[in-house]
Amino acid sequence: MLPVLITIDTEYSSGLFRNGAGRSWADNFARCVECVTDSGPVGIGYQMDVFERCGLKATFFVDPMPGLVWGTDAIKRVVQPIVERGFDVQLHLHTEWLELADGNPLTNRTGQNLADFPFDDQKRIISFAAETLIAAGAPSPVAFRAGNYGANDDTLRALAELGIAIETSFPPGLSQSACAISLGRDALAPVAHCGVTELPIGAIAGKGTQRRHAQITAMSLWEMTSAIQHAADQNWPALVLVSHSFEMMNRRRGIANRIVKHRFERLCEWLEATPDARTTDFTDRQFVQRITSPTMLRKLTLLPHNPLRTFLRMGEQAVANALYG
Repeated sequence: MLPVLITIDTEYSSGLFRNGAGRSWADNFARCVECVTDSGPVGIGYQMDVFERCGLKATFFVDPMPGLVWGTDAIKRVVQPIVERGFDVQLHLHTEWLELADGNPLTNRTGQNLADFPFDDQKRIISFAAETLIAAGAPSPVAFRAGNYGANDDTLRALAELGIAIETSFPPGLSQSACAISLGRDALAPVAHCGVTELPIGAIAGKGTQRRHAQITAMSLWEMTSAIQHAADQNWPALVLVSHSFEMMNRRRGIANRIVKHRFERLCEWLEATPDARTTDFTDRQFVQRITSPTMLRKLTLLPHNPLRTFLRMGEQAVANALYG
């Protein structure tokens, strides 16, 4: 069966902190992690409810950098419910918080992305973040994703020196991103690179040379299930899907995006029922061995473009933007 890795980037918002809408950790938590709406919460608690109902695994990439502003307790509020419910916690990192902190571990050096920093600074930032995550109650991380996908080769080298063996910031489905890892857009399979295993995020082919990023807000249910079935048929080592803690709401308006919420629930139900795929996480040693095995490091092909799928997804997205955007 195809291993499917559902990854949830779980983070407070530095933007809401800056503009005053989420200045306290409690307000920011309510809008970005718990995601409180008039129709009920749609953040990580709701996501875990759906995963548990469908018997699925998932990985929550938690950003501990807001601990620079609010202290470790604010990170515990995120980590502990995930750990208590038996889900996987790994390391995420947004460097934007450095300029908001009173105690910057780099003194006064700041940057939008990890790739903006030299190797030694990156290693210090990642080490601080990992220590904060562990202090908040998470196990020692074995996998990492940079905020904004903004990693480079020095990020991978720093992770290798810190003993974090898997990196998953490379998005071959995006034509433009902050990722500066030196891999070509045809790098779709896990690959040994700069001392770690780089696990690319999933994608499908679009019109011409275009591609579509495997994110729950970026693909329709038909596209995601077709991508999973294609990857299973082609014996991919794994398929990585991306979501966020706040992805099923409009944070400005405080309302749930019912179309994305429905898509998420139907995807989980489909994964529960399909015999060709199984969800996994980084605590699964068999999965980790699979993605790091030299026999699995080979050329992969994307799900071919289907104009009807694209047309229907664009229509669905237009309705979602009109109602909830």
